[in-house]
Amino acid sequence: MAGVTDQDLDPAAMRKQYRSQLVDVDSLADDPMAQFSLWFQEAADANLFEPNAMVVSTATPDGRPSSRTVLLKQFDERGFVFFTNYGSRKGRELDANPYASLLFPWHPIARQVIVTGTVARIGRDETAAYFRSRPHGSQLGAWASEQSRVIGSRAELDRRYAELAERYPEGEQVPVPPEWGGLRVVPDAVEFWQGHENRLHDRLRYVREGGKWRVERLCP
Repeated sequence: MAGVTDQDLDPAAMRKQYRSQLVDVDSLADDPMAQFSLWFQEAADANLFEPNAMVVSTATPDGRPSSRTVLLKQFDERGFVFFTNYGSRKGRELDANPYASLLFPWHPIARQVIVTGTVARIGRDETAAYFRSRPHGSQLGAWASEQSRVIGSRAELDRRYAELAERYPEGEQVPVPPEWGGLRVVPDAVEFWQGHENRLHDRLRYVREGGKWRVERLCP
């Protein structure tokens, strides 16, 4: 292959044996949100960098997918919440096709959690409460950036931010941008993946059936 040298890394040769405790159906919590809470705490206790980082995948109505990493900011029995500019690519795609997949890639502890479900905007009161908890600079950044839109230069972005910093100095309340807010992924399936030797991983998936959850084991 052009440009490849003997010193280049070969991804096909990269392998790691996962040695972890087996996960059995009987050891799981009754519902996926309770199980997620347990694993999320263990990921935090393992000092993973940003254990709330997750890959959010969306798609256009004709099936063209896109993915990006965002930060989980809330979760409870209702689902998983993240915040974004509604005019961003993911925001526009979710308006047109309100289904998403979340992936929590906890590689250092050989775990993943994969969520699929429907997506809806959270209430403006919830959005405002979270927005006001953000650092002042992040609040200004939400106004300065028309997320996913083409911009002429970094200088233009910095200029917008400087103008906002002058208009809303530290200590002054910044209004919530009208096109910025929370999205909640309401799960219909949640898979818990634990890596094991010889690629014989545990994959246990909660599937919603009516108002209850059923757990099934998947081949790795």
